[in-house]
Amino acid sequence: MNPLMAARAYAQAQGTGGATAGAAAAGGGPEFSQLLSNVMGDMTQQTRAAETNMTQAVQGQGSMIDVVTSISSAEASLQTVIAVRDQVISAYQEIMRMPI
Repeated sequence: MNPLMAARAYAQAQGTGGATAGAAAAGGGPEFSQLLSNVMGDMTQQTRAAETNMTQAVQGQGSMIDVVTSISSAEASLQTVIAVRDQVISAYQEIMRMPI
């Protein structure tokens, strides 16, 4: 998996298709740091929504279907962040191995 594949997977998970990833690759998209900020913000939002749904279910106000759906969404967001992180670390390590 490469960073572009991770960005496309994220875009598809968000329902925007590959247009965002393609635009970023063409140079007309957001900065890499902005993309990372968006991914982290989305992961945080998904996690908070899952926590809220779990709290409501424990109090008897929510349904288990909502809890499972929100946990699955939060897990997918976390896996995207982990995949991007792994690729960034891999790229950094490869750059450090390059001769000067």
